[in-house]
Order: sequence, then structure tokens, then C-alpha cells
Amino acid sequence: MQERDKMDLTRRTFVATGASAAVTAAMAASLTATTAALSGCSPETKPQAADSAQKTIFRLDPELDPNIDGKWVPVACWHNCGGRCANYAFVSNGKVLRQKTDDFKDDSWESPQQRSCLRGRSQQWQTFAEDRLLYPIKRKGWSPDAPNGQMRGKDQWERISWDDALDYIAAELIKAKERYGNSSIFCPANSNITIGSALAAFGGYTNYTDSASFGCFNDNMAVIGLPLMGLGNAYDRLAMQKSEYIVLYGCNPAWASGGNQTWYFYQAKEAGAQFIFVGPEYNVSASLLDARWIRVRPGTDTAFLLAVAYEMLKAEEAAPGSVVDQDFLNKYCVGFDSEHMPDDATTTENFKDYVLGALDQMPKTAEWASEITGTPVEDIRWYAQIMSKQNKVGILHSFAAARCHNSESLPQLFYGIGAMGGHFGGEGNTVGSAYHTQAGNNGFPLILPGGNQNKETPNIQGADTLRAPEVWDAILNNKYNYTGDFSMRQGTHMPSEERSIDIHIIYNEHTNYLQTFPGINKGIEAYRKVDFVVTQGHFFNTVAKYSDIVLPVTTLWEREDASVMTQMSGREFAYYPQKAIEPQGETKDDIQISRLLATRLGLDVDAIYPFTGKQAKYNTLASSLTFISKDGMGPLFTISQEEIDSLGASGKPQDGMMPLSVIAQSGYAQIPRSEGDHLSVSGWDAFLADPDAKPLASKSGRFEFYCEEWAKIVNQQGRSTIKPYPTYIRPMDGYEDSFSDWENKTKGEYPFQITNPHYLRRSHTVFNNIGWLREAYPNPVFINSDDAKAKGIAQGDTVLVSSKYGAILRQASLTERLMPGVLALPHGSWVDIDEKTGIDKGGCDNSLVGPVCTGAGISGYNTTLVNVEKYTGPNLQPDYLWQPQMPQMA
Repeated sequence: MQERDKMDLTRRTFVATGASAAVTAAMAASLTATTAALSGCSPETKPQAADSAQKTIFRLDPELDPNIDGKWVPVACWHNCGGRCANYAFVSNGKVLRQKTDDFKDDSWESPQQRSCLRGRSQQWQTFAEDRLLYPIKRKGWSPDAPNGQMRGKDQWERISWDDALDYIAAELIKAKERYGNSSIFCPANSNITIGSALAAFGGYTNYTDSASFGCFNDNMAVIGLPLMGLGNAYDRLAMQKSEYIVLYGCNPAWASGGNQTWYFYQAKEAGAQFIFVGPEYNVSASLLDARWIRVRPGTDTAFLLAVAYEMLKAEEAAPGSVVDQDFLNKYCVGFDSEHMPDDATTTENFKDYVLGALDQMPKTAEWASEITGTPVEDIRWYAQIMSKQNKVGILHSFAAARCHNSESLPQLFYGIGAMGGHFGGEGNTVGSAYHTQAGNNGFPLILPGGNQNKETPNIQGADTLRAPEVWDAILNNKYNYTGDFSMRQGTHMPSEERSIDIHIIYNEHTNYLQTFPGINKGIEAYRKVDFVVTQGHFFNTVAKYSDIVLPVTTLWEREDASVMTQMSGREFAYYPQKAIEPQGETKDDIQISRLLATRLGLDVDAIYPFTGKQAKYNTLASSLTFISKDGMGPLFTISQEEIDSLGASGKPQDGMMPLSVIAQSGYAQIPRSEGDHLSVSGWDAFLADPDAKPLASKSGRFEFYCEEWAKIVNQQGRSTIKPYPTYIRPMDGYEDSFSDWENKTKGEYPFQITNPHYLRRSHTVFNNIGWLREAYPNPVFINSDDAKAKGIAQGDTVLVSSKYGAILRQASLTERLMPGVLALPHGSWVDIDEKTGIDKGGCDNSLVGPVCTGAGISGYNTTLVNVEKYTGPNLQPDYLWQPQMPQMA
């Protein structure tokens, strides 16, 4: 071994005696990887053992040490960021010694490695963190007869046994059902497969609906002709390379979707595409792609897009046939003008007449919009020119602009602009989302991971369903506005109906909704009102902190969990992680907990959870599908009887596209791509080829600029009123509301807008406790430099940011990349409220966002008004220096 190599290994070695205090005893004895070295070395190249003198200088990475017998195990990175990347743990004698990302094959454009971002590379600390919950705990001041709810978030804790914990929970559930009915149990369950199934079989529970990440796209977009939540219809990474222009509307994949997504966009830039970024902040993705910045204030996007439509129409008048694709509008759309109205229209009012001002005597000119949006007039006109049918344009959106109050017209408008230019299809053209796993590589999936065959137990028909921004008021006031149980993939909308509700129990299973629902201060009031709160989780996060009993749950490194396989996939890729180690401490997995609790509730456990462990894993593998042709899907894996037996499952052998052995080491299946492979299938293709034979899901079968059904859905909820066609509605807590006198432009008490971008430090609230990430990404509040100067704020100053709903402390980061009058506070920081002052020093975004909603019940995270000022109290210490948030044990 060369001296140079010795020195390199020394630099790359994490010596246990120099490790952070956050390293647990198990990890301190074994972890050798630093952040810079996490990509690992190939295990095939093992040097000879070093002599004793050399051993005093450095320690070999475990996979290179011939004295250590171990193997790389594909492990899960299961969080909701959209990266869906490959991670591996080097395991020896039941211990994880090292972690790396994908290096099992050569990297290429046709078949890229699935490399992990820094969140995934920090995944080991989800399992081995100092603050990991390892045994059940109970709040000391809680008892069944004296809940002392006012002490939630303040009390000490004590260790209890699993039997005692589950007996307490079962007794409280039975008591609540007998005294108050099943609606008194609030369980914000994302699905009914685990604890939701037990509670549904127990007689039901109160659930919630939320616009969540998708904003106004989370409602029934099929009625206007869009796919589920606006997902899946854009082009893939190969087709994207044919575009001349690519619009990223509010997108920031470099922070929001770790992994390959940003690289796909960069390859399109290298192929010659000019990128355009629309939004209030010139983010890191826009900077990387050298995008032209079109500035638009938060919540004013409908005004901007209406003006773009106006300028396109005017340019078409000046040069007929050059800008607007009238043939496309006539064939594939309804409601654009009075001559092409849908059959169910109750008025002749239409989109074109509204834009031109024929309906309200207010033409939606660039000058009209500019005052509201802050967009220079010339930028609006330039954007309208780019939308011309003469250009090959990919028009892609995230959902940031949809997470605003009164944004219900945005989906029709965004896709309507694409329709005006005829950009739904054809070489280099697309209109759709760039979100999550689909960012940069959209279209029909080439791999569909299977399911474990456990069925959701339906909640009782007509169960109470709360809208997320209205949950806390419902608990505090014992009444709420019922509008149906629609959320994402299920349910129906109903006319508004005031109902009584009396919540006594809150049950959290891997959710942190006290943190992520709007209005955390009112949420804490609600938590302190109820009789009992129980949480299942890994850490003492916000919901755990305000609970009565907390149950420790295994991570996905410690269990055979087939459910994660259904989540970890992209268009060309599916990851099948394995169990790496035994459960730490006394942790149990969610199915175990649900079965134990269901037994205590007198339920038929095997009927609720028929498939667990190895059988569920086999079911998932056997039912995984791959795209065979435009005609359909077929089995992904060939599985022999011997392989079924080795899995400890029952089933039938099958033939598929690839042998099951391909995932034994790499842990994933991938479909290679190449130019001309005919796999660039967009969700729009069949409709564009024959709109009569393959209509959209709207009543007309076309894209609807005018949609009576969408207006009915929104208006019957009783919060605000919209037209069947897109219009501008002044948003609640939007830019205009920052003025006490709009006409004279006099600013009010809260003169700034604030947005909540996804941040590379976290996936929503997950990873916020990881020391590596806290140090790398310090979670400041971003402020326009001119605004900061006017306020006497310098870089790094501690600032107080306040809204009418709460206040936070953060360190200021000054930037020219934000529009004046706009702040940006990263989403997901754990709350840490000073009980005396009410100020949240943790910097939680929902300490500022109000528990209010408009229209379809949108959680308006990006329409919040605040003030910012230099803090006169003690400076805020960087939070990577803080002690971990852990229960104070009695």
C-alpha cells in the first residue's frame, strides 16, 4: 500500500474516540464513515492486512478489512422526499459498520446509478441516534382518572412495559367508545393498513382530509380533465431533451427531490434547452440550470397567468395563426370561447371573454397584473411569446403555487396556457408536474411495485372527517364544517353541513400533524384539551412531546416490511430493501403493535392482517409489474418454487422479465433506456391520438376551461365562491392584504409575505434531529438584502418573525434571490415554544401559518403575512449545538 493511500484512508476514517457525543455505544465502536466517504469503495478490492505499526495510524474501512466478515445489505430510505434512492449498510455480526450509496454497476445515461442525497446518506442516524426511542414511556402526570392535559409538553416521563402501555391504550379506546362514540377517537391516518384497520374494525374513527403537498390539485381534478392530483402526464427524461424551452413553475428538485431528478434536468440543459423559472425566489435549481427568472409574488399566480393569456391573444390578433393553436383548442378543449362551450354550461360566459375584459370591463393586461404580481411587464410579454405554438416548450409545475389561499383557478389556468400554445404533446412539448419521483422523468411507469395483499379496512360509512386547517377549532369548539371525506384517492364531496364533534382521544401513527397542520399554537391548545394522546414513532418529536404514551417503533432497517417496496420506485426503477439488523431496544413494528392492540380490543386479528412478514414480502415481489408494450403490463420477476420456499412463503412459480436474483445484491430492478426505445409514453398520448375513443375523465371528455362541476365542488363547501372558468380572486392573507390601505399603498402591521420551501436538511419534519444535517443546513430565515438593510438586520442576526398566529426566532440569511417583500422559512423544523413568551425558537413554519382555509379547504401555507425585526433578546445559538430533544425522565 502506498503512503499516499494510507494518508487518504486516514482522512476518510471516523475514529471512535473523536466521534460526536451523539454516537451511541454501538455505533461509536464500529462506524468509520464520514459524510465525504459515504459513497464507499467497491468490496471486490481488498488490500492485505496492515502491519501493527500501520494499525496505530489508521483504521481500514470495514468492507476493506480482511479480518471483518460482513456483507452489503440494500436498506430503505423510506421518507417522503421523492428521491427514492439506493442505500446499503455493511453488516457484520448483526451490526452496521458502514453505509454507502449505489456503486453496484457503472453509471450511464441509459442506466444511471441511483445515488442517494445527503439525507439518505445520513439514514444510519435514524436507527442509531442518541435520541432514538427504545422503550415505551408514559407522561408522569397522566392517569386515566386525571389526564392533567395542561401539562402536555411540560411534564416528566417514566418508562413502562409494553403490556402496561397497550392495556392503557385499549382501556382508553374502549372507554371513549362507550361514553362518547367512535367519532370521539381522532386518528389522522394516511391509510387504514396498520392502526387504521384496527380502529376501523373497532367501529370507526374520525379522520381528516387535507390539500397537503398538492394544494388545490389535491381535489378532484378529473372533472376538468386532469389526472389524479395533476400527476403523471408530462414527458420523460429522454423526450425532455427535445425541448427548446423548459418552464419550472415553482420547482426546486435540488432541495425537494434528492437523487437523480436534478441531474435529468441538467442533461436537458446540456442538450440545449433554455430553462425558465417562475416564482418569488430564484432557488438553487434555477441557479444550477441558469434559468431566466420570472418573478411572481406568492399567491398571485392566477393574475400572472391571466395576463399571459391576454398577451397571447393580443399577439395572435396582430399575427393570426402564429401564437394560439386554435385547432388544438377546438379539438381537445371546451369553454375557451363562446363557440365551444360544454353541453352542461348554464351561461355563455367563457374564459376568453373574461380575459379580454368583456365580462367585467377589466382587460387582464400585463400592466394590470404587474401591480399585483410584481412581475415586470416586459417579462409577462416575453413569457407569452415563449408559450407560442411556434416553440417546443415543456411546461412543468410543482405545487408551491397551489398551496395558497383562493388558488382554485390555478389548475385550469396553468394547463390552459399550455393548451393555448398546443403544448400537450408532440416533440419537445408537454404540460404536467415535476414533483417527487416524477421530477425530470414523468410519464407512464415502466415498473409498478406490487402490494402485500393486505386490504384496507374501510372506515365506517359517513364517518366524521375534518379538514386539516379546521381540526383544531373542531376539537376546541366541538363543531365543524363537514364537506365529505374526499382526500387524494378516495371519497366524495358533500354540501357543507355543520356537525357536532367531541374528540377525546388523538392517536398518531408515524404522523407529525401537530407540527404540519396549520396553526400549531391552536393545535397545542387542542392537544391539551383532550383526555388521551398516544403516539407511535422513532423520536421524541412534536407529537410525541405533547402525548401521554409514546410507543417505540422499529425503523425499516430492522424489519421485513413489504409496504415500503410499494413506495420506493420511480418511472424506470423499483427498490426492494431488506432487513439489515434486529430491532433496537424494545421497539416493535407497526403491524405487531396493531395486532397486539387489536387483540386487546377483542378483534379478529388474522382477518384484519392476513399477510405479514415473509408472505407479504413474497406477495409484493410476485405482483410487481413491468411495462411490456402500450397494451399493458406483465410480471417483473421470474420466481421459481425454490425461491418461494427460500422466502418462507407460499405461492406459484411465474415467468417475468428478469430473474429475482437481480435484486439479491443491488436491491433494485431497473429498465435501461435508449433513444428510440419507444418507452417515452406520456399520459396525454392516447387522448391526443383519438379524443373520442380515449376521452379525459371530465363530463365533456375534453380539457375544460369552463367546468360547472368544479365550481359546484368548491362553492358547495361554503368558504368562498368561484366561477366555472378561471378568474382572479384576491387571496386571503395575500399580497394585497399586506396593505392597510391598498389604494394608497399603505403597508399594514404584517407587511411581508413568507413562503415555506422544502429544505435539503429534512424530508418534511423527518431528519430534523440529525446532527450532520443540522450543521450542514442551519435553517435560517431568508430575507431580501434591501429589506434587511431597511430593517437594520445584518447577516446572521437573530430575528423575530411574527404573524397574527404566532412568532418564531431564526438567524437571518440575506440574499438577492428573493423578491423584495418576501421571506422564505424552510418547512419542517421541530417546534420549541417558550411557555413564558410563546415564541418558538425552533422556527416551525406552522407557528406562523394560520389554521384557516378558503374555497376547497386549501391549506394556504404560502399565503401568510408576517413582520420581521431584529431580536432584542439573547442571540439564537445555531441549532446543531443544541441538546437533542429527548423526554425528561422522572
